Amino acid sequence: MTRFRLVLAAAALLLAGCSTSETPAPAADGAVGGEITVFAAASLKATFTELGERFEAAYPGTTVALTFAGSSDLLTQLSQGAPGDVFASADTATMTRAVDAGLVSGEPTPFATNTLTIVTPPDNPRGIASFADLADPGAKVVVCAPQVPCGAATAAIEAATGVDLTPVSEESAVTDVLGKVTAGEADAGLVYVTDAAGAGERVATVPFAESGEAVNTYPVAVLSESRNATAAQAFEEFVLGPEGREVLDAAGFAAP
Repeated sequence: MTRFRLVLAAAALLLAGCSTSETPAPAADGAVGGEITVFAAASLKATFTELGERFEAAYPGTTVALTFAGSSDLLTQLSQGAPGDVFASADTATMTRAVDAGLVSGEPTPFATNTLTIVTPPDNPRGIASFADLADPGAKVVVCAPQVPCGAATAAIEAATGVDLTPVSEESAVTDVLGKVTAGEADAGLVYVTDAAGAGERVATVPFAESGEAVNTYPVAVLSESRNATAAQAFEEFVLGPEGREVLDAAGFAAP
């Protein structure tokens, strides 16, 4: 009988250990720990990847899982029930829709701003020198789709300048626009200054004064269905704090 009881006890401990390893639980007593899932705009991939690593180092026992896509695509995923803890969008309009849908807990907080710039292949074969040049007949231009924040910014600049673009492709994320240009599939693309900086010598950058007509503000918020609100709140504060500002500044994001 004693041996039977010992076997049962060992089996119970084994099952408990497996359960813990498969689903990290939030830390108890208000401590920051466990896993959080962060949904962030595609243009934040480099910065939030670094911030996730820094956060894990600052709070041992935490794990930051990151999901990147166009802000509107992320909102669709969250609206359809995708589990998450933090949402960072590339514009206030998308975040407002998240608030209106009851997806956000508390008040979203702006943490960065960004503007568009023109990128071309390194040799700039079409000789693009201005925003107006993007409308030249035969120029293969790639932009973001209108429902994406970078696409809405493009539309705002078109309206302000009276220049109508005829893109060969409209992408669902700014990183896809950059990818078309670096792959040599387009003569030019409109991306954020931070994406252009991150691409380095793979592109040539053509700044244009009209970019100031559309400044995108990035807000961050804890999601109302967060399963680890303590760590989610800590991550939001981390983004808003000095380490977040350091990483964002280095990438070229301006303060809100």
